[in-house]
This record gives sequence, C-alpha cells and structure tokens, in this order.
Amino acid sequence: MKKQILILLAILAVNLTVAQDQEPAFKDGEWFKFKMSYSGWMKAGNATLQVKETTLNGKPVFHVVGKGWTTGMIKWFFKVEDRYESYFDKETILPYKFIRKIDEGGHKKNVEIKFDQEKKEALVYNKKHDTKKTIDTKTNVQDMVSTFYYLRNKLDTETLKEGDEIKLDMFFDEENYGFKLKFLGKENLNTNFGKVETLMFRPYVMAGRVFKEEESLTLWVSNDKNKIPLRIKADLAVGSLRADLEAYKGLKHSFKIIVD
Repeated sequence: MKKQILILLAILAVNLTVAQDQEPAFKDGEWFKFKMSYSGWMKAGNATLQVKETTLNGKPVFHVVGKGWTTGMIKWFFKVEDRYESYFDKETILPYKFIRKIDEGGHKKNVEIKFDQEKKEALVYNKKHDTKKTIDTKTNVQDMVSTFYYLRNKLDTETLKEGDEIKLDMFFDEENYGFKLKFLGKENLNTNFGKVETLMFRPYVMAGRVFKEEESLTLWVSNDKNKIPLRIKADLAVGSLRADLEAYKGLKHSFKIIVD
C-alpha cells in the first residue's frame, strides 16, 4: 500500500488541452473515501481526499488534504499513517505549497515544499533533518495532489481518443518527474453506487521494487463533469492492490448512474 496509493489518487485523471473557461470539475466541500484491498480479499486500508477554500499569502486557493492509513490484519505488521496537503491557485490550479508527512512501517518523512511558479523554483524544507534546498522546476509544474485536480479540470471527453497519451511535469520530494498516461477506452463499471460509464487509463510507472512492470496500473474515472476516481488496480511485485471509491459528498455536478 504505502505511499504509492496516495500518489495514484493524486494522478487518477487525464488532461487534454481545452478552453480555459471550462466549468470546474470540483468545488469547496468535495470529499472522497476509498477502500483498499490486497490480492482481492484482504482489506488493506482507507484513504480520503477533501477540498476546502481558503487563502494563502493573500491569494484565494483550494486546500486539499489527503490521508491514508492501514486497517485490519495488515495494520498489525505494517502500520501506515500518511498525510498529504496541497495549496493551489483557484484559477490556474498551479500549486504554491505542498506538505508530505508520512509514517510507513517506521519510515518517516516530514517535508514542506513552496513553489515559485514565476521563477520556476521549489524550496524544499525537510523538517525531519532541518534542511532547506532550492531546486529548479519545470514550467507550470504540479505536485502529486494538485495534479489530480488539474487533470480533472482539463479533461476534454469530446476530443479524447483511444490510444491518446497525456504528458505533464510533476515535482515530488526533490525531483522533477515526466508523467505520462494512456487512454484505453470506455467501460461500464459496476460500483457500490450502481453501474457507471467510465474512462479507462494506463499510467506508466517505474517497474521494480513496488510495481511488477511499467504498465501495472489500470484506472477508471467517471465519464461525466466530475471526473471522479472510481477504481484503481495495481499488479505489485508481490500480490495486487485494488482501491474502490466507497463514499463521497459535495460533488459539483450530478453523478450519472446507468439504469438498466
């Protein structure tokens, strides 16, 4: 489970160029809860994402808090308590501040990143070691949480075609990452809320210690104005992991359910 789950939640949507006046996909008060299971039967944990409006240094921003934690049997031999926060501009969806505070089986990190989008710099403050470092970033760089909301807001289903690949730049810890996602097509998915028309995607991940291979993930998001994440499936180096949307509230748009 570990940090990869929230990273996945943070990239669960896709972006193609659209008009800047497109109606936003989310609003203040939106909240998601996900249930994770390991190898198809063992409950592994939960994760939540919540959106709030606030101000940061006088600028109106969205403040998103993501949390993840282990439950059940897994908690007894590998305890995880993760917290991720992002403050990003309400109009551009570009991040100003990112916080990552995690405890994964005793492996702890407490990092705060401040972005200067004009200078294309990130000030990384490692609170655990009390060190600061300034690193050059890419133009319009995203953090791992703001990525999710930026991509949801830019999705254009009218022009999306099977096989399309979407790329963007993301900054995580102390590194710039080139992120790529491929559109696989549409599928009607059975969920806790009924049958939903979804868009399927395949992100390219790094094969190795965690993921079995580069194309180990499959993602489903609702094919409506919300573009909400409904399911993630991952083939891991050992076993598999699945995350399903369990509960939600505060959606900006109606959630479309297929009635047979």
